[in-house]
Amino acid sequence: MDSSLDAVAHAFCANTAHPQSVRALAALGTPRGYRTKAKLLHETDRGDTLFVVMEGRVRAFGHDPQEREITFGYVGPGDYFGEMALDGGPRSATVEALEPTVCALVSRDALLAYIGRQPSFALELLAKVTRRARMATNSARNLAFIEVYSRLARVLGEVALPQDDGRAVLPEDLSLQDIAQRVGCSRDMLSRILKDLQAVGYLERPDGRIVLRAPLPSRW
Repeated sequence: MDSSLDAVAHAFCANTAHPQSVRALAALGTPRGYRTKAKLLHETDRGDTLFVVMEGRVRAFGHDPQEREITFGYVGPGDYFGEMALDGGPRSATVEALEPTVCALVSRDALLAYIGRQPSFALELLAKVTRRARMATNSARNLAFIEVYSRLARVLGEVALPQDDGRAVLPEDLSLQDIAQRVGCSRDMLSRILKDLQAVGYLERPDGRIVLRAPLPSRW
């Protein structure tokens, strides 16, 4: 074993600031170092290894069906990742090092043996998987919101009728359902975006009719 990696592993396992369960898990793994920007694992690859971060910091990200990048989260010393593929399925994210990083690589067999000795760790692992799944869902939802807003801004810009006072008014016969269909979103999401825009003064609805008080920003 590289002496520098051995020193990092020893210091990590001796550091009581980290959870005892994670230190015990790291002790079962093999330390490995990664350069900045190095990919520790790739989305869709098959995986049977859990990574305990002992030094450095990494970013987990993936891509939506339109190939847009979604950052799921960041992991630093005292935390771990890769647990969602230990069922033998594909990796759910790509992970890259944001700085020089050292991880302990724990095999699936070693992890299962550890859970057998420490059953309570299974609950901790389940809680982490749940939190990360929720974070990934929220990231995807936020991207969807941004995409809908972009389409809405374009539609309103096309149909709004300019007024002498600098404002723009939507046609009276254009209902919220009509707008939602043109944008390609639910009426509930449309109402939520319009409410946010109204709260910061971009539009008003004095008689239910949408009035744009100023050009909408390109991003929201």
